[in-house]
Amino acid sequence: MGAHIPWVLHVDLDAFVAAVEVLRHPELAGRPVVVGGRGDPTERGVVSTASYEARAFGVHSGMPLRIAARKLPDGVFLPVDAAEYDAVSGRVMDALRSLGVVVEVLGWDEAFLGVETDDPQAVARSAQRAVLEGTQLHCSVGIGDNKVRAKIATEFGKPAGTFRLTADNWFEVMGHRPTIELWGVGTKVSKRLTTLGVTTVRELAAAPTDALVGEFGPKMGLWYHQLGQGLGPTTVDDSPWVPRGHSRETTFQQNLTTPDQVREAVDELARAVVEDAAQDGRPVVRVALKVRYAPFVTKTTSRKLPQPTRDGATVAAAVSALAEALEDREVRLLGVRAEMAMPDEGDPVDRTPVRGRI
Repeated sequence: MGAHIPWVLHVDLDAFVAAVEVLRHPELAGRPVVVGGRGDPTERGVVSTASYEARAFGVHSGMPLRIAARKLPDGVFLPVDAAEYDAVSGRVMDALRSLGVVVEVLGWDEAFLGVETDDPQAVARSAQRAVLEGTQLHCSVGIGDNKVRAKIATEFGKPAGTFRLTADNWFEVMGHRPTIELWGVGTKVSKRLTTLGVTTVRELAAAPTDALVGEFGPKMGLWYHQLGQGLGPTTVDDSPWVPRGHSRETTFQQNLTTPDQVREAVDELARAVVEDAAQDGRPVVRVALKVRYAPFVTKTTSRKLPQPTRDGATVAAAVSALAEALEDREVRLLGVRAEMAMPDEGDPVDRTPVRGRI
């Protein structure tokens, strides 16, 4: 048989950040390792990654470090070292490119591979071998006939295995499962689907499109309907990823209690984002301000600029204007974001490869 069948493979490193730390500290092998913040569970911060040993105790990404410490009193807590993860991620992607396939980088620890072959399983095993030999790290590989199925398949292959999910076995594997197990369906969307009487993947695939469009709008309604059938894009694109925008965010160890403290913190974040935007070179089209009031109420506001601009003072002033509407309450987190004009929006852009998560 000729090697002419197109496949999409999704490669996902197993507990990537924790695995990198265990490589650096071999004595931690088999221990419950939690990476997040500055590595101090008495401080505010969240879990970036937990080793499989830590996950067995219910610790997961996004969990506050303090809660993780209660679940794991004997756990090992380490600070985030983004520079090291960037470096290791680069070696992972180089190992994948050495296979002669198209590699679309999704972040530090995952990528899509595009390949034409009559034996995708062999390519998946080759990818696992290449990553293991190049980095000593294990990965799982989902094999699919599009990106959606490949991405979802990976979860069935973890850890360090492979799984194939295609049109042939989509409903057999996914039909009875809750919609939240679909890539792109979170808690809020799954709850809204429930109000339509849709709780499983099969029910989503069979749901009337007009009901979905009525609930989610014409674009997303149709997209969720297709998602229920496992439909999705098939093209793997190795063009360097260009971020939509640049963000800076800080969780404060002690709440900010006065308007002056909040203004000063917003101005500092805005200056950093303005500097990031200046290095990017694209004009800013929108700014956003995120605030988390104590104890845990998060709000985000944004404003489209009158016209795209590269003027830092204009961007900073727009952020300050958003900050004027903040409530006089204690603040535990602030974030500032600048969204940029994209290449297809008529502005030239430097397409230098970007690694890591923005």
